[in-house]
Amino acid sequence: MSLEREQGPSRRRGAELEAALLDAAWDVLLEHGYHGFTYEAIAARAGTSRPVLYRRWPQRDDLLLATLTRHWRPIAVPDTGSLREDAIGFLRNADADRAGMITLMSVQLVEYFQDAGTSLEELRDTLVPPGLPGPFETIVARAVERGELPDVPRSSRVLNLPLDLLRHDMLMTMRAVPDESIAQIVDEVWLPLLGAPAHP
Repeated sequence: MSLEREQGPSRRRGAELEAALLDAAWDVLLEHGYHGFTYEAIAARAGTSRPVLYRRWPQRDDLLLATLTRHWRPIAVPDTGSLREDAIGFLRNADADRAGMITLMSVQLVEYFQDAGTSLEELRDTLVPPGLPGPFETIVARAVERGELPDVPRSSRVLNLPLDLLRHDMLMTMRAVPDESIAQIVDEVWLPLLGAPAHP
């Protein structure tokens, strides 16, 4: 490795350096999957040395989780004043933001799940900040406040069904979910299950 290349990242410090390292790790993960997600490959991509990575993330899985956490952005929850439009809007946002990530996690990380004895669901739960209400819990709570839905107990399975069905379609097709399918999830499955008025 040239002196010039080694000196480049060395001038960066703190959060700037860590962001550059995790961005390089993300690029390696996308291109080579978990099998190619090595300290050597990431250090080469970042133009630095392996000890720089080891000092921050002593284990490869620590580096993987840090990389995924950096790129796992919260999905915006719309507030349109309509239960149906909030649900469809959120699923559209999730589809746009998560389709690539779900494909990556289900295909590129198969070896990681096998080695760690974990699952896609457990990894996703690790990346979600604890204590926050789910998006559809928020959407339904707003609808109850507006009087669109009665204030009755609802299981998390019912509340989260739209997102579960969206993930199912993503995993089955390995591509973004069509807008027509998103509307069907909400209009033909979820709203009737909630007892909401049918959409014309």
